Amino acid sequence: MKKLLFLSVTLICFVLITCAQTVIPLYPDSVPNSKPVPDEEKADTNASGRIMISKISRPTITVYLPPKEKANGAAVIVIPGGGYRMVAAVHEGSEVAKRFNDMGVTAFVLKYRLPSDVTMVNKEIGPVQDAQRAIQLVRDRAKEWEIDKNRVGIIGFSAGGHLASTAGTHFNHVYIDAGKKTNLRPDFMILVYPVISFADTICHMGSRDNLIGKDPSPEKKEEYSNELQVTKKTPPTYLVHAEDDSTVKVQNMLLFATALQKNKVPFDFYLYEKGGHGFGLTNKTSDVKWMDLVQEWMGKSGWLK
Repeated sequence: MKKLLFLSVTLICFVLITCAQTVIPLYPDSVPNSKPVPDEEKADTNASGRIMISKISRPTITVYLPPKEKANGAAVIVIPGGGYRMVAAVHEGSEVAKRFNDMGVTAFVLKYRLPSDVTMVNKEIGPVQDAQRAIQLVRDRAKEWEIDKNRVGIIGFSAGGHLASTAGTHFNHVYIDAGKKTNLRPDFMILVYPVISFADTICHMGSRDNLIGKDPSPEKKEEYSNELQVTKKTPPTYLVHAEDDSTVKVQNMLLFATALQKNKVPFDFYLYEKGGHGFGLTNKTSDVKWMDLVQEWMGKSGWLK
């Protein structure tokens, strides 16, 4: 009974926090690549006290506006992680958005569809469709939110880092119904302990299984190994990881950095010695605040004007 009461209070708090912001459906009409099924989305609190949303089939973005006196016209789409099985709504979502607001950046937390054969025709493209649609929507309504449409970035955590890096490396492949002039390329990327590779030796198997199945072809594994998709047009990137991450091996980040360097794409990174996986904004093993470093990088790169 106490556990149920705790969950109820937590969910009420989450709803109140969310309702304080503007929540916008990604698709005004029908959701592409979807099946007509009931909405079974639910939010739970895990053992660490973190809110996790599962069974998402109705994608949205939640708008977080900075104070007018701080706003600088930059924008970022925030993509929480969760192994393509759930979404870490707060510590990799709303808390991150509020930190960007402190920097004068308008933030949009993406609640993307989770791969499912029950809710989608083709589950592997559902998340990237939503990421592309979020970029399109933010740029389409840039004037309304006083955003510079040429300073729209993306940040992703863990499997959300895989989705963000997919958006940043597959932007020439249009997964949604978009006009020819629509720019689906993020202007910059921030990838935090990201899933990058789907190679057998280093991949986060849960993320790969959930997105492309338990027995993917070599071609499919290569297609979604984003270190292999980097080109000279890949957006400038900031990378964060911990060396002792046993959930998503640090080689994911290092492979992506190597590919960026090879293609002469500007990038920077911070590598913690310890911290494990999923630490969100605060790595308790270190005094270094990686978001402070990101802010410095964004300033030097011209994203914070």
